[in-house]
Amino acid sequence: MLEISPRKRLSGEITVPGDKSVSHRAVLFGSIADGVTKISNFLNGQDCVSTISCFKSMGIDIKTDGYEVFVSGRGMRGLKAPDTVLYTGNSGTTTRLLTGLLAAQSFDSVIDGDDSIRTRPMDRVIKPLSMMGADIIPSDGGRCPLRIKGKKLNGIEYTLPVPSAQVKSAVILAGLYADGETVIIENIKSRNHTELMLGMFGSDCGMSDGIIRVRHTDKLNAAEIDIPGDISSAAFFMVAGLLSENSEIILRNVGINPTRSGIITVLRNMGGDIMIENIRGDFEPSADIIVRSSDLSGTEISGDIIPSLIDEIPAIAAAAAFATGKTVISGASELKHKETDRIKSIVSELKKANVDIFETADGFIINGGNPVRASEFDSFGDHRIAMAMSVLALNARGTSVIKNHEACGVSYPGFYEDLFSLTR
Repeated sequence: MLEISPRKRLSGEITVPGDKSVSHRAVLFGSIADGVTKISNFLNGQDCVSTISCFKSMGIDIKTDGYEVFVSGRGMRGLKAPDTVLYTGNSGTTTRLLTGLLAAQSFDSVIDGDDSIRTRPMDRVIKPLSMMGADIIPSDGGRCPLRIKGKKLNGIEYTLPVPSAQVKSAVILAGLYADGETVIIENIKSRNHTELMLGMFGSDCGMSDGIIRVRHTDKLNAAEIDIPGDISSAAFFMVAGLLSENSEIILRNVGINPTRSGIITVLRNMGGDIMIENIRGDFEPSADIIVRSSDLSGTEISGDIIPSLIDEIPAIAAAAAFATGKTVISGASELKHKETDRIKSIVSELKKANVDIFETADGFIINGGNPVRASEFDSFGDHRIAMAMSVLALNARGTSVIKNHEACGVSYPGFYEDLFSLTR
């Protein structure tokens, strides 16, 4: 357990770790490319380490030197049959993307994860892959462990029933190996790191008006990938800087991919003083973000913007607890299928802090203005909940306790060191 007392002023600079989504994909594509891929600013969190471990089990030589990773790819058909279960830990991204990749291999495999992964639905991935000819046998309820018999696949046309980058990416990966063309239709755009990454490795999937076209690919070329800072991690410092009095925080080299930057739009709509400077990068743009103390007002968040900030909703909830007026979040049922049911987790923990919040079918409503009180908060083993409650505790009345705060190591091993560095 960790005790956190209120802090009146936050000041300083932070460079948040590399983007988790991009880190996963860089290792994956590097493993099936020809040559050595150099990855800079890699996220050494537990989830991304699980991805490295899985590919090592399939014969890929991967060396880590601090925040640099060197992946010696073996080509599109170079993966070897693992002699053990591929253990993905707590990582839904690893689990779902690997399922798409392994469905098209010439060997059989089994994917499994921790207790949390075993509760998360895999049917959403299994269904389109099965339409392509994949042979995947899940455990009861369409969950892990997954037994995959590698087979020859065929291209399909598939409309995503929900905006999910993980499902889309699994189908794209299978489509690289499938005969013919695979067409994916998105009615609501989800994060596009896989599509951009594919271009960096010398291939191209056509993207136009919500339609993604993937063709059979025989070769990818090694690349140098410089990963921007993770905006999902930066979000908690953005909220901390807005809430604490007389504060100014500079966040260096944060990814601002438009399919991920909805948090900036929402916090600005709430009255947040947020500046974007020094934009750079081609495939994955990044920038420095400057955040200053602000009086926040409630807002409504729904519709197409939800996929661009789904992982940042716990941070937004912490901000809304201190905002004036009502904040309504709807259309976020995907939160139920994260490391925890994040809707229930957010509601239960904020209620402990005297926040007027109640759950809805696909989100929650917060009536800001109540005094936010210290309490004993539980992360339920979810890194985003741990970080959100820590930021809330910095501004609550009294000393709070965060149970299972170690969960932050999934995406941000140095979170508390960086957070407390701003309070000195």
